[in-house]
Amino acid sequence: MNKRNYGLFTAIAMITGVVIGSGIFFKTDDVLAYTNGNVLLGVFVFFVAATAIVYGCLAISQLATRTDKPGGLIAYAEEFVSMGTACAFGWFQTLLYLPTLCAVVSWVIGIYFSQLLGIPTTLEQEVLIGIFCMTILFVFNTLSAKLGGYIQNSAMIIKLIPLFLIAIIGIFAGNSLELVSENMGSIKEAAVDGKWITAFAPIAFSFDGWIVSTSICHEIKNSKKNLPIALTVSPFVILIIYIMYYLGMNFLVGTETILQEGDASVFLASYQLFGELGAKLILIFVIISILGTVNGIVLGLIRMPYSLALRNMIPGSKILAKEEKRLNQMPLNSAIFVYLLSLGWMLIHYITQKFGMPGDVSEIAIGISYMNYIVLYFAVMRLAKKGVITSKYKGYVIPVLATLGSFIIISGSISHPLFVYYILVCLLILFSGWFYYKRHKKHIL
Repeated sequence: MNKRNYGLFTAIAMITGVVIGSGIFFKTDDVLAYTNGNVLLGVFVFFVAATAIVYGCLAISQLATRTDKPGGLIAYAEEFVSMGTACAFGWFQTLLYLPTLCAVVSWVIGIYFSQLLGIPTTLEQEVLIGIFCMTILFVFNTLSAKLGGYIQNSAMIIKLIPLFLIAIIGIFAGNSLELVSENMGSIKEAAVDGKWITAFAPIAFSFDGWIVSTSICHEIKNSKKNLPIALTVSPFVILIIYIMYYLGMNFLVGTETILQEGDASVFLASYQLFGELGAKLILIFVIISILGTVNGIVLGLIRMPYSLALRNMIPGSKILAKEEKRLNQMPLNSAIFVYLLSLGWMLIHYITQKFGMPGDVSEIAIGISYMNYIVLYFAVMRLAKKGVITSKYKGYVIPVLATLGSFIIISGSISHPLFVYYILVCLLILFSGWFYYKRHKKHIL
């Protein structure tokens, strides 16, 4: 599967498109809740959490310039750490991290689509809408890699419209001076109880997804040059847009309203600005935005079992590595496998929400994924020690800051009430991947 279908713009669109699109819309109220309604403390947390993605992207880009083998994260672990680590990471990404993201973000589409229709919503309705949208995107990306790329490029442009409209109007026409003044006086009080540390978990969700782009590195034109550029440019763009939107929302509708309305605050802000018709139009943009996020996840996810199968790192490798000539060498069996897996995680997510469990099935997996990235950051430092990376800033400063950022994200996950149970699942899958390698390493390529 060596055909290069994607250019630099698609690589940038995939990173920004996966990261921007869902979390910022339905996690803003969570950030405010954890920071005791203090907007400025929330901005501080955004900046601190951003170090994880900004420096993480910069660190991973050092590996991306040195290999474009299929698998992205798997390939980096294989080439710069060990085969056992690559197998463990691959199982984690394929069986847990990406399909849980796919399920949760698809469910979010159901939430906003129900708001668009203006009908009373139920969890069952939201899940069914999410499954329908997820299915359509799996079909599109499986039938044509280029079609998936076009969807990603278009969605990235469209999704910026509601973000910029709310951000700019809110910042310049909202109640900014009074709100900032109030927050300056209460920021110390809001920070005292340490509850704000938990805000790193929803912010990590909002920033997450950037690593997905590495899974299509072997299909990016001149990937050793273009992927590092995309990884370098995208996080700074994302941070600026997020801060603008976060401030705009708070200045426009107020923190109390956001905390009270939750996910519906986007519609409320749009209604205040443009009336009912305009608000529905903004919601359409938001839905397209979230569809772009799911599309980016799907685009990367369908290739993960294929990447593992090429190395014989997963049971049924011969079947999963098979390419469909009629679909431009697309790994059809790999796509079907992760589609069914995503449906399974959607069912688990439905059960957790039905019984009122806090958070969602992806939150701890996101936190633990940053633990995995630390291993790669140390690999960058080893390359610097060997003289492969000559710049001290690129070889030591960037991976150290990326590691600190990862520990910050992990600290937010630790405070999650179900952390102990979720981390056991994460570690079980990681260990299973490593154990599978140990048992079958004679046959692993």
